[in-house]
Amino acid sequence: MSVLQTLREKAGPLVAGVIGLSLLIFIVSDFFDSNSSQRRRAKKYYELARIDGETISYQDFETKVMEMTEIYKLMGNTNVSEEMTENARNQIWQRMLMDKIYGKTITKTGLAVTPEEVDAMVLGNDPHPIVRQLFTDPNTGQFNRSYLINFLKATNDDPTTKKYWLFFEDQIINDKLNSKLLNLITKGIYVTTKQAEFENNLAAQTVDFSYIARSYSSLSDSTIDVSKDEITKYYESHKESFKRNALRDMEYITFPIVPSEVDNEQVKKWAEELKPEFVAAADVAQFVNINSDTRHAGFYFSINDLPENLKSLALSGDKSFVMGPYFEEGYYKLARINDIKDQRPDSVRVRHILISPQATGGSMAAAREVADSLMKLIKNGASFETLALTNSADQNTAQIGGDLGWFKEGLMILPFNNACFEANKGDILTTETNYGVHIINVIDQSKKVRKYNIGVIDRQVTASNLTTQQIYAQASQFAGTNNTLEKFNKAVAEGKLDKKSAGNVTPMQKEVAGLPDSRTLLMSLFRTESEGSIILDPNDQAIFELPGVYVVAYCSHIQNEGVAPESDVAAEIKFKIAKEKKGEIISSEMEKAGEGKTLYEIAENYGTTVIDASGINFRSYSIQGAGIEPSLIAAAS
Repeated sequence: MSVLQTLREKAGPLVAGVIGLSLLIFIVSDFFDSNSSQRRRAKKYYELARIDGETISYQDFETKVMEMTEIYKLMGNTNVSEEMTENARNQIWQRMLMDKIYGKTITKTGLAVTPEEVDAMVLGNDPHPIVRQLFTDPNTGQFNRSYLINFLKATNDDPTTKKYWLFFEDQIINDKLNSKLLNLITKGIYVTTKQAEFENNLAAQTVDFSYIARSYSSLSDSTIDVSKDEITKYYESHKESFKRNALRDMEYITFPIVPSEVDNEQVKKWAEELKPEFVAAADVAQFVNINSDTRHAGFYFSINDLPENLKSLALSGDKSFVMGPYFEEGYYKLARINDIKDQRPDSVRVRHILISPQATGGSMAAAREVADSLMKLIKNGASFETLALTNSADQNTAQIGGDLGWFKEGLMILPFNNACFEANKGDILTTETNYGVHIINVIDQSKKVRKYNIGVIDRQVTASNLTTQQIYAQASQFAGTNNTLEKFNKAVAEGKLDKKSAGNVTPMQKEVAGLPDSRTLLMSLFRTESEGSIILDPNDQAIFELPGVYVVAYCSHIQNEGVAPESDVAAEIKFKIAKEKKGEIISSEMEKAGEGKTLYEIAENYGTTVIDASGINFRSYSIQGAGIEPSLIAAAS
């Protein structure tokens, strides 16, 4: 397991970035569209997507996401964050796309990765980038083949290590398959000599010309008549151009889950009752750690670096006095001086060499032995900078001799902090932290000042179960009384409530602005079958619990995927037809007005100017003064 532990920190970027080549990343809708048949609705519910005609089920997708999550946990990430879960979902979607789209092509072409190729990519002279990154020695920056072999041997006895390795082996094989396919496709694409000549001629032949333009707005809309029959005819012949994506609008009201006055008084009372015990406590730090939401930090601060409200406590110098309870940023707090140091540097400049247990086989004892050896070399005159460059696991400072620069207390982890601020200028010493063993050299110190170590007990004021239940009851009563959008808007107007809205919500949207983790609400929005309905979750509950808030929401508009109804696009069609009619009228007028006249005379007649365009060819993108006009470019060139 020590070998596996060594790889965990290295593997993170690989899982995120070296999964293989992908066509694209989609985030697909969970479901939309409604069917009268319950069976079809259930199927639609569990259908996450269709790729090349094949259904991807929600269950299959989630199973693979859970497998990826397990890999994250094997890396030592016991608490998988929302960001990591989202990353896993994107990677699994990429892989499923590749399997469905690339997979068929790979099968048809007969491409494969042989066992011999796998061995070459793992154990050969030029290992795959995944292998090379996983088994590169952080101290030397060189690929460590013996480390790789020991790890592979460990897979025979340790199921967890084997599972971990098989994951990366699968990525290596898929990456190789994708590379083979793309190379095959790339080598099959070429341009003939005749095509190259043709393309070159298109760009080589240029033209200069002058033109005038009349805007459609030069004719009033009131002069153009568009009948309903014309709109219908246009709609029937252009239906494909009116396809649209699924969109929905919703309106909602929130019920913030905030502490009540009773909750506030209870925490304040708790602090008042605890105060005498804090006064009598012999060990301030231990008492803080037992009773506080936040552990005792243990840092010493000068009077200038203390928060303003603690300065008077520090200046009193009374170690038996307890300040508070006082309220600050949602917490009730008690404060007491734990210790005072009269001669402690205000800031220090140090350099260090970090010996990480991962670099010594996962053993802290081995890290100590390496640190002891380096300490002897330093005491015998070896260069600290050189040893930092060749041995320090802190790659951010190794290149500059381990120099951390100047810093005040509270910026480094506590054991490292105290080692630096309790030493004297020029001292070389070791200390241990969660990162490993540090060899520290105190390069310089600022003047020594009086510093205070203050113990603070804090307790956050949160909404109690009773308060939460009461807020939920309010939300539930509101939803029950106002179960339609019409009733909702009436209640909002009468109560002068703060109504919020979200428009043009898409099926793939992750959340609504201002409503974190609202994906479940959006999924339910697209399950809602009619406009004006209250939105219900899969359990037919109208109350959505999001971080710190309850939400009651209503579907205010539905735009289904597919061809838009004529009534929805009638105004757009009328505008298009009117524009075409205006174009015909303007064109006819300009032809008549231009008979026997120069371009400048026509321009004067319409009160416009002549514009010159030069260097135009068939590949031109736009025209000076006119913008993107492909038809004009083609006609002129």
